[in-house]
Amino acid sequence: MPHLIGPDFIGLQVADLDSARAFYTDTVGLTPASFAPPGAVVFDTRPIPFAVRTPVVELEATRPLGHGISLWFGCDDADTLHDHLEAKGVTIAFAPKDGPFGRYFAFEDPFGYTITAHTVAQEG
Repeated sequence: MPHLIGPDFIGLQVADLDSARAFYTDTVGLTPASFAPPGAVVFDTRPIPFAVRTPVVELEATRPLGHGISLWFGCDDADTLHDHLEAKGVTIAFAPKDGPFGRYFAFEDPFGYTITAHTVAQEG
């Protein structure tokens, strides 16, 4: 029987690709990958690639965006990232707290998506 293996790519549809690129690079600190298909910005994230892209649906008809979906991104220090984003004026959905996967918090991107960031133990 065919079966799913697991998440392999995450893409968010956004109304303004240039603003999304700027937010995720300049504010959040992601690095764009060296290649992306037309109408998309792919970021150099691991282990799963993340991208923003032009919409394939009418976004205004699908509010709130991402309702019912939880996107978690690993980071090196949730508290420091929280403080950085808060200082940049990013809306914080909830402040850092301890959870089953370590320290975490959530923020809202300018397009209506809520992103959770959690501290990931560094290899070494």
